[in-house]
Amino acid sequence: MTLKRMDNVLIVVDDLEAAKAFFFALGMELEGETSVEGSSVDSLIGLKDVRATLTLMRTPDGHGRIELDKFHTPNAIRLGPVDAPVNTLGIRRIMFAVDDMDAVVARLRALGAELVGGVVQYEDTYRLCYIRGPEGIIVGLAEQLS
Repeated sequence: MTLKRMDNVLIVVDDLEAAKAFFFALGMELEGETSVEGSSVDSLIGLKDVRATLTLMRTPDGHGRIELDKFHTPNAIRLGPVDAPVNTLGIRRIMFAVDDMDAVVARLRALGAELVGGVVQYEDTYRLCYIRGPEGIIVGLAEQLS
């Protein structure tokens, strides 16, 4: 058996509307939103009395997806600071290819996002940056040159 594809990445958020606005400004599209609860959800994720809202965002090409989950019960748990540095253990960022980095950064900054470092150019091939959005979410942006 072989791996078919990566289906989605889950990000648990407290402010679902801010997270949706961030990923929408990044250029993602809303694929769907639903509420989940019940014994099958509890069994799947190993928690009791789960009630959550799930929002699925997709990249314009339809291949990449991010699932944003807002837990109503039980409450979400924050294990570390919102502004954890990039070298903190665990998943730290998701990288996206963009056409116009300056325009994307401007849209995200208008929503309160902040650059983690700076915009850098890697040789003659890419411009790269990390930007931190709501809930401390870090996304990487890569703009291919030429």
